[in-house]
Amino acid sequence: MPERKQRVVSAVEGAEVVFRLGDAAHAFAGVRLWQELGLPAEMLEFKPVGYGWELRLPRPSVHRMEYLFDIADLGMRTDPTNRRVVGGAFGDHSWLPLPGYVEPAWIAVPPIASTLAPLTVDSPVGPIDVQVWAPEGITPAFELPLLLSHDGPEFALYAGLTHYVGAMIASGSLPPFRLALIRPTTRNLWYAANPQYAEALTQYVLPAVRAQYQSRRPVMMGASLGALAALHAEWLHPGSFDGLFLQSGSFFTRETDPQESRFEYYAQVTAFVRQVLSATTAPSTPLVGMTAGTTEENVHNNRVLAAKLAELGLTATLDETPDMHNFTAWRDVLDPDLTELLLQVWGGADGTGAGRAGGAGT
Repeated sequence: MPERKQRVVSAVEGAEVVFRLGDAAHAFAGVRLWQELGLPAEMLEFKPVGYGWELRLPRPSVHRMEYLFDIADLGMRTDPTNRRVVGGAFGDHSWLPLPGYVEPAWIAVPPIASTLAPLTVDSPVGPIDVQVWAPEGITPAFELPLLLSHDGPEFALYAGLTHYVGAMIASGSLPPFRLALIRPTTRNLWYAANPQYAEALTQYVLPAVRAQYQSRRPVMMGASLGALAALHAEWLHPGSFDGLFLQSGSFFTRETDPQESRFEYYAQVTAFVRQVLSATTAPSTPLVGMTAGTTEENVHNNRVLAAKLAELGLTATLDETPDMHNFTAWRDVLDPDLTELLLQVWGGADGTGAGRAGGAGT
């Protein structure tokens, strides 16, 4: 009986994830796997096999895995055997679903009709570009709740944030509201516990949006350094936000995150986090929702911070999800985590405390 030909495709096979790359002539000098799970380097080298290259790994404890092939002399490449590709701030990545992974149901819900209007705000750190998403047919003079997002355009592009908002309103899961997408110009400088940016956000951007669009009970969201900047702004300017949604926050401490010490603003970040962790009272008590990946580096400092905020009397919840530090991971927990926080801050989806699109045209 002829030998069965090996199908050259990366896949989850039982207790293993198998990565394959066709190269029968072995023209490549070698292949390594890039991944964000923190696996030891000695586990990531592909072995030459008859059809090309193969790597077998024990199935990791996440529900989806992003990766790239690092091919000698060619550099990083997506997996040509895998049609699943996801975009991100650092380019496209291949990804594999692991058993039990289900994409959010709201992805399949048609969003309501909407508008997206630009707004540029002059501030102490320079011009800040904002895009304001709003349900179509609601005039700027009609008061609605307001959600603001750090890295807003990226969240819309890579995490489907505007689709989420439109789908949640369309399904009746959330009341109508507006979303301000804030574009970072100098991201590390602005978001790394920078007092000037905190002033710009709370004293310039927020008032400018509210002056043009009647808004109430603002909620600020951000991920990674964007989450740190959101907390920092509320800490320095208490009462600016009624809620904070913080995902995979970069709440570095010298004890838990020495690996980040080469980050140019490490001292500023750790000094602010130390201030929070040593505080005996909180300057304000917004509702706080937090998320982090169970296996990402930031999970421990997020646990520490969530416990401290609760100790200071804030209502703070931390949801750990079986994924890593990426936009898809942040997308996948918008519902229920962000949904529940917004309902707690704004009231029920039946319109309690918020306008409904049907009567908002005047």
